[in-house]
Amino acid sequence: MGPLRRLLARLSGTWQLPEGFPGALAEDENVLAVAEVRGGGHLVATTLGLWLPEGGTVRRVGWHLVSKATWGGGALAVVEADEVEELGEAGDAVLLADRPARRFALPDPGRVPEVVHARVTGSIRSRHRQELPGGGAWFVQRRVPGRDGVVLQVRPDPGADRVVVVSTAAEVAERLRQLREFGP
Repeated sequence: MGPLRRLLARLSGTWQLPEGFPGALAEDENVLAVAEVRGGGHLVATTLGLWLPEGGTVRRVGWHLVSKATWGGGALAVVEADEVEELGEAGDAVLLADRPARRFALPDPGRVPEVVHARVTGSIRSRHRQELPGGGAWFVQRRVPGRDGVVLQVRPDPGADRVVVVSTAAEVAERLRQLREFGP
């Protein structure tokens, strides 16, 4: 993207997809920022998530599945979470596991780091750390782009007792349901 187009996009708040972008945006998905990745591809931040280049193709990661993103040294490091399982016995809770961090060198990052930071932190409604046998777990309520309401995500430490994690998640999910239903 040339300097003039970049300036116009920045002023108007609208970005276009890079030429040859292999992904297909959802009908209600808008581009918020774009940055070329050294070595090929682009990071594309949209209203629904962050598009990551993967060897000639791309994949969108919803903002609620970006566990951590840090900017430094000319690169954006992204930790993506996988939904390991829906904890049916734990109400609306979802068990997460983090993938290894991926680092994207961005020679001209533009607004990508600030948009990613704003979207990731903006998706979090509340978070709480609970120490449990064998480790602990983060309990995070997050808004999911394109859906109403929030989801309770549970990210246990390696070695945390799964039975205790699920039981605790069920208690937390039930308390949250009661708060939504009956108020404080």
